[in-house]
Amino acid sequence: MGVVVLVTGVARHLGARFAAEVRRRPGVDLVVGVDVQPPGPPVEEPDGPAAPYTFHQLDLRRPAVSRVIAGHRVDTVVHLSVSATGLGSTNRSAVKEANVIGTMQLLGACQKASGVRRLVVKSTTGVYGSAPRDPAVFSERIQPKDPPGGGFAKDAAEVEGYVRGFARRRPDVAVTVLRFANIVGPHADTPLSEYFALPVLPTVLGYDPRLQFVHEDDAVEVLCRAADEPVPGTVNTGTFNVAGEGVLLLSQCARRLGRPTLPLLLPAVSWMAALGRRTRLADVSSEQLRLLTHGRVVDTTRLRETFGYRPVFSTPEAFADFAAAEGPGLLPPGRLAAATDRLAALISPEGPAPAAPNVVPNRPRRPRS
Repeated sequence: MGVVVLVTGVARHLGARFAAEVRRRPGVDLVVGVDVQPPGPPVEEPDGPAAPYTFHQLDLRRPAVSRVIAGHRVDTVVHLSVSATGLGSTNRSAVKEANVIGTMQLLGACQKASGVRRLVVKSTTGVYGSAPRDPAVFSERIQPKDPPGGGFAKDAAEVEGYVRGFARRRPDVAVTVLRFANIVGPHADTPLSEYFALPVLPTVLGYDPRLQFVHEDDAVEVLCRAADEPVPGTVNTGTFNVAGEGVLLLSQCARRLGRPTLPLLLPAVSWMAALGRRTRLADVSSEQLRLLTHGRVVDTTRLRETFGYRPVFSTPEAFADFAAAEGPGLLPPGRLAAATDRLAALISPEGPAPAAPNVVPNRPRRPRS
């Protein structure tokens, strides 16, 4: 019998895309989707042969997931339902319960199921936090000096702690934790994409943070490889940072989107973020605000050299694809860059520094193995 894959979080775009992609993988006999709400229309119908798919609507906080794992004889579990926002609820305590209590119930079900052989958990680089004393680059082994004190990032840190405990209790299970940078792409549905969709981007006066992104195509491919048997010469168990190569400054992101920025003092930006959450215009949490103040960059050496994958999209290319899907902003990117250069010339007697290109051309994509 081939592999039976259980995927949580299939009502969200990333989970739906992964479920559709993993059905095409050789050796997969069945894909079982689980979520608290039924998924929308299929993201895409698999071309050619594909494993069958079945969906169970259930809340991971309830013990029903144990029956699903046992009934389908699941041997690979891919946990994608740890999220910054809840489905059908914006209540922070409900989101935390779904993330943490739901993960505890899932791990308990996996521990009792002797047939489970592989566990993949989606996490976030947010577990490193964002603070002025942070190192320039975070590797997987670095402990944050100022760990996140709340929100989704703290949920993810707690989830990782429970996953480490599970790995100690079930050493026969191959466990992979993937710490994704902010996922972007034409269909990105993250809180940060809501911020970038604003017509004017509020920024913190005096700060221009470094940001990293990973394209949704690369995110799906990394998840598929983590769920597969490792390619000879690679190891796909352990903890891995996942991000496109390179970085972008927040000001560069704004120029690529054609969005003007509105620099404000931190208390004013915090007030606007709270107003955006109350009016549901944009869900910019306190942890996202820290990211947009201090930034965060991670090292992806282990992803390339141990896991054996180099993202097809760099950070600038991933964001360029996202910006193209967003459409033109209030100001054309070229005109916005020219205005920035003129302002720099007025401020600096030496003249403006060479500006980074506003549109990053797509490089040829490497064929996927």
